[in-house]
Amino acid sequence: MRLFECACCAPAGFLSSAAFSPADGGGASRPPLKSAGPVAREVLEELASASRILADQGVFDAFGHLSMRHPASPDRFLMSRSQAPALVTADDIMEFDLDAEAVDPQGRSGFFERFIHGEIYKARPDVMSVVHSHSPSVIPFSLVPNKMQAMYHNAAFIAEGVPVFDIREKFGATDMLVGNHEKGAELARVLGHKPVCLMRAHGSVAVGPSLKHAVFRAVYTEVNAKLQIQATIIAGGAPLASLDADEGRLADAVNLGVVGRPWDLWKMRITE
Repeated sequence: MRLFECACCAPAGFLSSAAFSPADGGGASRPPLKSAGPVAREVLEELASASRILADQGVFDAFGHLSMRHPASPDRFLMSRSQAPALVTADDIMEFDLDAEAVDPQGRSGFFERFIHGEIYKARPDVMSVVHSHSPSVIPFSLVPNKMQAMYHNAAFIAEGVPVFDIREKFGATDMLVGNHEKGAELARVLGHKPVCLMRAHGSVAVGPSLKHAVFRAVYTEVNAKLQIQATIIAGGAPLASLDADEGRLADAVNLGVVGRPWDLWKMRITE
């Protein structure tokens, strides 16, 4: 599947539709995709802000991406064109179907690993937002037998368990990227019903019932990883008194109701 060279940005305030026939190398083209409908400017601004927040919080660097379901259609999602997360604006947001095909790309390139998002949305109707990152403190846990544990209440969702997607188990030696439907579907299978999944020698995905929840989980997965590394050093081989599954469930129920507090702080940091 070809990607498109970046040429222009979406009209301010709304996503529009136009003919789009991706080339798959066989000469045949699929029917043009129709947009699921206009998206309010404030929604696009929030999604762009989320990208910049994750860069500011050290979850994203020059790489990483996030998405949210289209507010009017569960079989579509919204995601930035391919560029550094800290540079994303509302005009960079594109609409995709769950096969990760762009609606009216206007010459813009989609992220190569957009299949992560489409396949998770297919598998998880409860998920409204997906974050894929390479946050540095998290990656080591994808390489070692030590399981990630919930170190404190803000990261209570981790107590549910954090599976590891090892791409070579099904696909052998690869470039490590989730660049097609099959790899995305396998990642979604390994994620299962969990809120976070590690990706061996690559990064992680965090999902949530809203954009703010997914961002919260991505940020606190990185914070928790740092704390676990510190606690493990201090423990000197002794077990860690991490949250158990019941404590995690109870604490996460509280966290789900207060994600607006850190969101407001993080958003202030990127708008000052």
